[in-house]
Amino acid sequence: MSGGAVLRSGTRVAETVADGLESGGPEINRPEVVVEVTAAFERYERALVARDFDTLDEQFWDGAEVVRFGIAENQYGPEVIGAWRRVAPVIHPTRRLSNTVVTTFGTDFATVSTEFRSDVQPGLVGRQMQTWVRFRGGWCVVAAHVSTIADEA
Repeated sequence: MSGGAVLRSGTRVAETVADGLESGGPEINRPEVVVEVTAAFERYERALVARDFDTLDEQFWDGAEVVRFGIAENQYGPEVIGAWRRVAPVIHPTRRLSNTVVTTFGTDFATVSTEFRSDVQPGLVGRQMQTWVRFRGGWCVVAAHVSTIADEA
């Protein structure tokens, strides 16, 4: 799985493993599942920048076990995540994503990792990882982690 393919705006995905892992694990990166997860992730990103709280709430799992670790805060449960989102700093419209990697496992589990930058904090690179699960109502984030590092570029 070297390099991977490019899907949409620079999103990288590893190549599909034909009939699952040789160890008997799930099939990796079925094209139609990658497209679904990528669309859910892109919807999340649009809602994040637009401060569309209803969509953001909808895209996080409503289970008590949902977790979001932010830059300087830990949130456990959908109510805490939703409340924090409403007082969180505004995401600047110059937010740019890079090195986005979508990896799906079977038809109902995926991870998305990406880096983000903005003109507001030129010396920082943000990193974001999300674990997505397909429920009856669609794809939801069940765990998320955001952190920053100094921009080496």
